Amino acid sequence: MRMKTIPHYYDYNSAEPFKAAILEIRHLAAGTSAVTLDATIFYPEGGGQPADRGAINGVPLLNVIEKDHEILHIISRENAEKLAPGIAELALDAERRRDHTVHHTGQHLLSGTILRMTGAYTLSMHMGDETCTIDVDIKDLPAETLVAVEDAAQTAIEEDHPVITHLCPPENISAFPLRKQIPHVDEVIRVVEIQGCDFSPCCGTHLRSTGQIGVLRVLGAEKYKGMSRVYFIAGRRVLRDSRLLRRNADIVSRALKVPVAETGAGVLALLEKISKHEQKLKFFQEGDAMRKAKSLAAAFSGMEKTGGNPRVVTASFMDADMEETLRIGKAAQSLAPAVLVLASEPEIKFAAFSSVNGFDLRPTLKTALDANHGRGGGGPSFFQGVFEKLEDLHAFMAALR
Repeated sequence: MRMKTIPHYYDYNSAEPFKAAILEIRHLAAGTSAVTLDATIFYPEGGGQPADRGAINGVPLLNVIEKDHEILHIISRENAEKLAPGIAELALDAERRRDHTVHHTGQHLLSGTILRMTGAYTLSMHMGDETCTIDVDIKDLPAETLVAVEDAAQTAIEEDHPVITHLCPPENISAFPLRKQIPHVDEVIRVVEIQGCDFSPCCGTHLRSTGQIGVLRVLGAEKYKGMSRVYFIAGRRVLRDSRLLRRNADIVSRALKVPVAETGAGVLALLEKISKHEQKLKFFQEGDAMRKAKSLAAAFSGMEKTGGNPRVVTASFMDADMEETLRIGKAAQSLAPAVLVLASEPEIKFAAFSSVNGFDLRPTLKTALDANHGRGGGGPSFFQGVFEKLEDLHAFMAALR
């Protein structure tokens, strides 16, 4: 019978070394090994909270999991050779742990607040590296509701409500107004109470009071599978987010030459100005494309069929990208029925157009394309291709002429 690992992660959040005994090192699949200890400060993944990170005698942990009532500390197979049964020194990534603890406590407070203010239950939660989410059983959470929830949660943080852990048994779990019910199990259940705010069964790590959360920001919500997915951050993530937003706001403020408080209006004004310039640019681009298309129109007189096929009119543009080349081709098609192959030399590409009834571009183009190391595809009336070398494009166009 394997010895049960004593968990110390509920009351230990320090970077100071912790002594424990390595009981066994077991090789697993995929080049990993599992270390079992007589006691551990590393929280195993579960209940929506990611696993702790840290090191055992300097060997970094890849993961910590609980399987078949065992806590397994996952390391690389290569590093397993550095460890042996006996007393070892455990070092916890305390900053990561605190971030998880802050967000898990913040999630309980947020879920309890939403339930109290809207009647909607939290069905699931996810703790990510950038943001955390809860899925709430309500189809819509308006922005004004989210602001009210955020304000209420912040009030509870400032009031510094105690966070109390109840072990059931010996305490009677039916005595608590749980936010979520649990199936009957023959083991001790941890119930986490935020006094005056929430009761929830939970195996995660938590703070001693809401004041230690510091601050909680609701970033927004979106509809998700008939529910609302709420995004939030807490603690130092809010501080980092605020610094990032301020740096970006200062950059925008300087660029637009407006105060930070007016950057939103300044950006909207700039976008409106850009839109007007883009409309003018499009007008001139289309006019220029039509001018160049008309210069090709002289060749249309030779479009009569010879030998059952129309002539192919070709043109190469030394200073036009494919976007402009396509505009010219479409404008030229509008002038008269034509078969056109137009090349953009800067991009080493071509586009072919046919508005001649019954004429299929593909046989002629594919033959010339294969002969000159190009690749492309399309249909009977429109075809595009590309070459690695400009000389291959030139040879292709010469073959068509």
